[in-house]
Amino acid sequence: MSPLACPEPVDVPVWDGLLRAFHWALVLLVGTAIATGLAGGAWMAWHARAGQAIAALLALRLSWGLWGSRYARFAQFWPTPARLAAYLRGRWQSLGHNPLGALSVLAVLALLVFQVGSGLTGNDEIAFTGPWAGAIDEDLSLKLTSWHRLAAKVLYVWIGLHLLAIAVHGLVRRHPLLRAMWTGRRPGDPAAAASRVPAWRVAASLLLAVAAGVVAASPGLIGF
Repeated sequence: MSPLACPEPVDVPVWDGLLRAFHWALVLLVGTAIATGLAGGAWMAWHARAGQAIAALLALRLSWGLWGSRYARFAQFWPTPARLAAYLRGRWQSLGHNPLGALSVLAVLALLVFQVGSGLTGNDEIAFTGPWAGAIDEDLSLKLTSWHRLAAKVLYVWIGLHLLAIAVHGLVRRHPLLRAMWTGRRPGDPAAAASRVPAWRVAASLLLAVAAGVVAASPGLIGF
């Protein structure tokens, strides 16, 4: 086979700037939400602000998963049974999320959506009442608060497994995932590189993020 048919791997763009900004902002805000939630008391106001900011980030990521760059789109890395089977047999190849990583991404997004929703509507009857708590029955609000605390423990487990996976990939498989998420580049075929996205798509996702953050912080805008 000629060299042209098997090009040498070079560092190619995979993770776009908006996706990387989302990732590191989410790390910061989830860390802030965890710390302020554990501290309680007067820190709950900052816990709420972190949750509202996470709502904006989730709107950004969900929209970017629909029309973002190649490896940001859900359709590209959705963990279908065929992709999972190919990965488990060692036949899967892609510069983006592997199928198990894709499951992890989807799971944490779903978990964070629930955490934001239950936080906005929750009420612990002591130090915190979510801005949307008045929109639902009080008993349901109290249940959601209980589930919010339980889901937080699930999030701790996910974070631990995520850090373990990063360590295994970096130390055992020699795949520096942290560097890739920082630089946005990984070794691969230039033909498989992610291309630029039209500016209007970036603007649309950013506007949706701002709108989600404003609504999360101002329930009066939608009648609550």
